[in-house]
Amino acid sequence: MINVGIFCGGYSSEFEISIKSASTILENLPKEEYNAFLVRVTEEGWFADYQGESAEVSPINFTFTLKNGEEIKIDLSHVYIHGDPGENGKLQAYFEMKNMPFINSSALSSELSFDKWFCNQFLRGFDIKVAESQLLLKDTSYSTKEIGERLGYPLFVKPADSGSSYGISKVYGHEDLQKAIDAAFAEGNTVVCEAFLKGTEVTCGVYRNDNGVIPLPCTEIVSESDFFDYEAKYLGKSQEITPARISDELTKKTQDLTVMIYQLLQMRSLARVDFMIVDDVPYVIEVNTTPGFSSESLVPKMLKCAEISIHDFWKEIYAFERKQFGM
Repeated sequence: MINVGIFCGGYSSEFEISIKSASTILENLPKEEYNAFLVRVTEEGWFADYQGESAEVSPINFTFTLKNGEEIKIDLSHVYIHGDPGENGKLQAYFEMKNMPFINSSALSSELSFDKWFCNQFLRGFDIKVAESQLLLKDTSYSTKEIGERLGYPLFVKPADSGSSYGISKVYGHEDLQKAIDAAFAEGNTVVCEAFLKGTEVTCGVYRNDNGVIPLPCTEIVSESDFFDYEAKYLGKSQEITPARISDELTKKTQDLTVMIYQLLQMRSLARVDFMIVDDVPYVIEVNTTPGFSSESLVPKMLKCAEISIHDFWKEIYAFERKQFGM
């Protein structure tokens, strides 16, 4: 039996969502192969939820001790933290340094895809379409008038270095732009202002197994909110239509582009790429190395459409990733 610690929680506003995602994964791992448990990451430390106990995990040797004196050592980690310090690659960097095998993309891949600005500029270099945008740095000067004139209204304001769904605003006029920028800076140190793309919002999951890089069915998102914000994403205030109501040709184009992005960013395990399709051209909105995986999330719905059980999905990913680590 391999002891698997599924690292969840973290320091961002999506602490509870991360635990929900990790719990869904935990429930669906093959119990005959893996002795799996959650490891909640907090500012105070790492705490394993193990057989009704909570025990502090040593970040030095990845062990914890139960009340009866039994010591458990984590053999394999699965990083499923939305935001800091997982989705941004910090935990992966530490695991790489300590030679701890883990499920999820590498530190470099995670950090690059996590930052909305840097990721989109990287993809732009490969002629992949992204929205026009402007980067703002905390404690530096900028002109809201010039931002509006350059990008037009409405426009989006987002924390660039945060995986959180918080702090994102759709701004319709100059009078609301500064307030939106302040709200975004409350979630991170950099902010990106993006031109509005009018089209069909579509997202595509992708993963890797022994057969290669596999795209999942595309999902179309029709939000009841003004855009796909926290409430739409996690509180059911959106229609999520799988498969997306786009042509077979456009579906394949979007899936192929998703696979290309996955390979360019050298991602591993599961990822999801969000697009806005404008005049049959997919524009990348953002890339997620740790997409939501709770019962309300998009990827489980894609798997259902593809007739892949969550159990078999993670079994395939774990088997492939273990081979890469020689396990």
